[in-house]
Amino acid sequence: MSLKKFALTTLLATCLIAPAFAQRDTVALSTIITKTVNYITNFPIEKVYLHLDKPYYAAGDTIWFKAYVSLDKHQPSNLSNIVYIDIAGQDSIMKLVKLPVINGVAHGNIILSPDTYKQGNYHLRAYTNWMRNFETDYYYNKTITIGNAIQTQVNTSITFNRTAGQPKVSATITYTQPGEVLANKKVNWSITNPTGDELSKGKGTTDVNGVLNVVLTETAVASLKTATLTTNLELPGKKETLKKFLLTAAAADRDVQFFPEGGELTLGVRSKIAFKAIGTNGLGVNIKGTITDNVGAVIANLESSHMGMGIFALMPEDGKTYKANVTFGDGVTTTYEMPRIKPAGITLSVYNTDADNINIKLSANDPYFKANQGKIYYVAAQNGGAIYFAAKTALETLTYSAAIPKNKFPTGLIQLTLFSDRGIALAERIVFIKRNNALNLTIAPDRKTFSVRQKVKFAVSAKNNAIPAEGEFSVAVIDETKVPVDEDSETTIMSNLLLTSDIKGYIEKPNYYFVSKDPNVDANLDILMLTQGYRRISYRNIITGKFPQIFLTPEQQGLEVSGILRNNTGMPISKGNLRIQIPAKNYYAETVADMSGNFKFSKLTYPDSAQVIISARNNPNSKSMMISVTGDSYQPATKNTNALDEVANIDSTYKNLMLNSKRQYDNLHILKEVVIKSTSLVKKATHSDYGTLSALPMMSDQQIPGERFKDCPNLYVCLPTMLLGVSAENNALYFTKNISNQNKLPLQVFLNGSPVDYQTLNGYRGNDVETIEVFKSDGLSNINKNYMSDGIISIITRKIKTDKITFAQLQEMLPKGNLLSYNAQGYSIPREFYSPKYDPLKSGTFGGDLRSTIFWSPKIKTDKTGLTSFEYFNSDSKGSYRAVIEGMDTEGNLGRYIFRYTIK
Repeated sequence: MSLKKFALTTLLATCLIAPAFAQRDTVALSTIITKTVNYITNFPIEKVYLHLDKPYYAAGDTIWFKAYVSLDKHQPSNLSNIVYIDIAGQDSIMKLVKLPVINGVAHGNIILSPDTYKQGNYHLRAYTNWMRNFETDYYYNKTITIGNAIQTQVNTSITFNRTAGQPKVSATITYTQPGEVLANKKVNWSITNPTGDELSKGKGTTDVNGVLNVVLTETAVASLKTATLTTNLELPGKKETLKKFLLTAAAADRDVQFFPEGGELTLGVRSKIAFKAIGTNGLGVNIKGTITDNVGAVIANLESSHMGMGIFALMPEDGKTYKANVTFGDGVTTTYEMPRIKPAGITLSVYNTDADNINIKLSANDPYFKANQGKIYYVAAQNGGAIYFAAKTALETLTYSAAIPKNKFPTGLIQLTLFSDRGIALAERIVFIKRNNALNLTIAPDRKTFSVRQKVKFAVSAKNNAIPAEGEFSVAVIDETKVPVDEDSETTIMSNLLLTSDIKGYIEKPNYYFVSKDPNVDANLDILMLTQGYRRISYRNIITGKFPQIFLTPEQQGLEVSGILRNNTGMPISKGNLRIQIPAKNYYAETVADMSGNFKFSKLTYPDSAQVIISARNNPNSKSMMISVTGDSYQPATKNTNALDEVANIDSTYKNLMLNSKRQYDNLHILKEVVIKSTSLVKKATHSDYGTLSALPMMSDQQIPGERFKDCPNLYVCLPTMLLGVSAENNALYFTKNISNQNKLPLQVFLNGSPVDYQTLNGYRGNDVETIEVFKSDGLSNINKNYMSDGIISIITRKIKTDKITFAQLQEMLPKGNLLSYNAQGYSIPREFYSPKYDPLKSGTFGGDLRSTIFWSPKIKTDKTGLTSFEYFNSDSKGSYRAVIEGMDTEGNLGRYIFRYTIK
């Protein structure tokens, strides 16, 4: 694969001692540096950040976003020209947005239709094709909570109760309606796993307070982390209210984890030990306690300082063992054993309190020093694969200290690694460097007092130090009375690109470390560094030459359509002529297949669901030719790394937004659609209508109505994202649980009872679908044996009433192998944010403008003067408004600024 070469920071390796020891090197320091530079040159790290208009939403809202695609030191990426944004519900993609990236940015929106987005927590992701080669933890991952006050007439709250020392877990659910509790109502409930299998079920009745208690069975308890509790509440008139609750919060036990600095405790070496305590909800909780040795003597005291995290020091002594005696905030006490102690070793300690330097200390105990005296050791400090500092020293004393100037490093995470002379990583420590060099980004209004429906104009200024900065920015203004914001929990361009995008694992309230006025914030950030791990770069793999497997190249040519030209016997046609037509863009182009029949059209631009026509008719014997198109490969739904941000009690947590959403909906005066049903029953189409499928089980494992696919432009693309536990690979569908099995068998697809290839679905849209059924077993049909498959998908399309047609018309309707027409997924067309304009000379009825997002613009650009402006009108709501601007300049410097004002 050929990649562009990206400019990396020119690095200077500074020796801690004289280079006289170089002749003893087994692996030269220059080798470590060179291999690391080569690695990051061939495998550059790309990131995507989304600036959203607000942190949570109501059904009926629109998610407005701007994507910032960066490379190297947060500079606008020139690697990928396409970015993907998707939103997933329970393990299925609800919406996929594909956008062109221009100068490192793109913008778009996702409409949250009340019919589609039920109340719950969703997983929003953003990534490029290149990023899909690496772990999904490094995508932009965010939990989006959506309340649905339009369809949800019943409000709920849930709490979980666990008996100490016992596995039994119970859930307490409270049901209410505006102005009343729902007492003495029948409730049916069930617990299912992600594939839809039922783990347990039951029924009950709410008490006089509208409360239902559900005791989870042992089977359900064992699967709590991934299970969902669904309840059906019966209301008068036989109406049912469906409510779903993720049981993740009920799964976790309280726990305390210990993290010795550098990775391990060493006998006789005093070390810092960080700890993190989590409660039964998986979030940090405060603890106090003591560290005692095996004779009961108190060696150290411990107390958490932030989010359950804290630190203490310990020097392990020979012949002693240690344990932590911990008391949680609710009085529960537990004892934990300390991590194992190495009898011989060397450690790396870092002190990050100096404003100008990072102070490092190497400490060896006597056995290790005697065995390794005089040997060479290396220290390297890197971020994103760029080594900003490298040095070597000889082990001549038990301890060695040195200071590294912080001006060598950019703001962000730095991984410090201690190597042996063989290049083996012995200890690792990550630190966070705060250079206080963010853009000086401000917005200032043209007035000091504000009123409803008033025009407001803001002046924007961006400076890098005192120099005007040219850059890309986005602005969101929200009514904070309707959308209260916890700033510590926000996802911002600073917290994401500088912190969470580089660390695997969940970080609670990441923005605290950037906005808090807590005098201990930097000390707490350093404790966080001790409890987390940097895993983007593995020195072991770099030194041994073990590189990531690349299966997707960066999309630098815009949209592409590729495939293969064959004859009707399946043999490739070399040097065949092909022509592409995109009517929506009035676009035509021609190409010639290679010797293997492969063809490609590049640098295309067309909107979503655009018709693409490919013809091979300009060839001798064209009637015997067939065209097949390589379908796009899409990322299936993945685990949400920020699942702990999910909100269980949406109705009460976001009460202000839910009430406002209901008021907005009621103000529209929309009459609900009345459907007049025929008195005669219409039998729904099922697999049993087709003889080839009649021997399948009567009940399918999944049945999805066609309405779920109504927004799908291409069934080939949407099908694997809409089916539970099904993934696409190499133009075939498989059950996800079998995807890593080398001997896996695909699912066989049937279209209206006839077997078809998965690629056949390229020519169908979601609107064509009547119903889809998935079968894990083939029953008595022998289909799996006959088709060498493992599972069946039955797709039944809608029946279209037509008049009688002639034979000639029928011939014309039959698909031609040398002409392929299908609806392709192109670029999503972003909507423009509607910002009303009010005439101050005209009086009107006030109170109707209830917007929660007052203004959104992803097109804020400063020129060489570092200046620009934007304007909008306030809504009818009084209270506190919050304007946020963020973005980056052309050099990759990040900036964010918040301005609040009050409307009286």
